[in-house]
Amino acid sequence: MHHTYQTKGTCSRSIDFDIEDGIVKNVSFTGGCNGNLKGIARLVEGKSAKEVSALLKGVECGMKGTSCPDQLARALEEVQ
Repeated sequence: MHHTYQTKGTCSRSIDFDIEDGIVKNVSFTGGCNGNLKGIARLVEGKSAKEVSALLKGVECGMKGTSCPDQLARALEEVQ
């Protein structure tokens, strides 16, 4: 199933992704640090949503209290 998550407190504006049988696929970020976010998308591809959430939840960018990876974790938790 396809999902779009509107991020909060990050340079990226949204995250698009699919979840198929609990597996993360087709992650793409709109806005943000293009190269870093493409790298994150490739690293999480094919992993379970629960595993990705556990790995990325709580990662902070500067003093923002969140980050693009943390927002991905929140998005995945929201749809599980």
